[in-house]
Amino acid sequence: MAEVLVLVDHVDGAVRKPTLELLTLARRIGDPVAVALGAGAEATAGVLGEHGAVKVLTSDAPEFADYLVVPKVDALQAAFDVVGPVAVLVVSSAEGKEIAARLALRTGSGIITDATDLEAGEQGPVATQAAFAASYTTKSRVSKGVPVITVKPNSAPVEPATAAGAVEALTVSFSDGATGTKVTSRTPRESTGRPELTEAAIVVSGGRGVNGAENFPLIEALADSLGAAVGASRAAVDAGWYPHTSQVGQTGKSVSPQLYIASGISGAIQHRAGMQTSKTIVAVNKDAEAPIFDLVDYGVVGDLFTVVPQLTEEINTRKG
Repeated sequence: MAEVLVLVDHVDGAVRKPTLELLTLARRIGDPVAVALGAGAEATAGVLGEHGAVKVLTSDAPEFADYLVVPKVDALQAAFDVVGPVAVLVVSSAEGKEIAARLALRTGSGIITDATDLEAGEQGPVATQAAFAASYTTKSRVSKGVPVITVKPNSAPVEPATAAGAVEALTVSFSDGATGTKVTSRTPRESTGRPELTEAAIVVSGGRGVNGAENFPLIEALADSLGAAVGASRAAVDAGWYPHTSQVGQTGKSVSPQLYIASGISGAIQHRAGMQTSKTIVAVNKDAEAPIFDLVDYGVVGDLFTVVPQLTEEINTRKG
């Protein structure tokens, strides 16, 4: 069967959930071959094999940690040349999309970004995307070269499927550009104990209607009751009520959780572009004419300062 390259997103050998989702999608179109790079690469083999990787190509060269992006592109190109895949799948993160774009350019291939689904087609993989601020759903395929596809987190279930997961060392010859941008320092992000925003199965977001940073604990309490990540609209971020790293929207992060709860968010198209592919959307807003209600699966017309605490209390009661 044809092989599909999957670039592994991991932290010191701990494989992140979006990579396991990629393996599920890869199995629809071929045999997944995982490419794990950096410290702990070999330690990923067990989990990757349990989720369908027939092979795991590894390289732990220091360049992956010391320099930005290009060393990983060099390695993925080396894997591409060795395997001759029918497709290359990468997680749709900022780094992932840059790696994918550079690889597509090097290999003369077409690229599809932010796919939300993937299926086999007679003329190659067919990807589903949201277009025009998620107002339309499109299906497309690459017509030139080997498809390079980035996939949004939460686009597929994680489905275990035991495979060999045989580890093979990947020989990488780094290009002159690999050492062009050096990492001079790293500062660990302070942990909130909540899921990563772009990977969370549930996201609870607050907007202008929260009316101040001092009120965001209401949003956080609801999120914590659900084991969710916390998001914010651009209006809330621009007002300094919540960090930019939590902004959801066209100029922030794009999320696609199973459940998205928008509190005090009007639903401007810029915000919708970042969350409209969520599987179930719930909105709480006191303005019955707010645009967000044109999008939601469930809407509550009411004051979030009344509704959100009651919802949090009810969830905690049921959990207890």
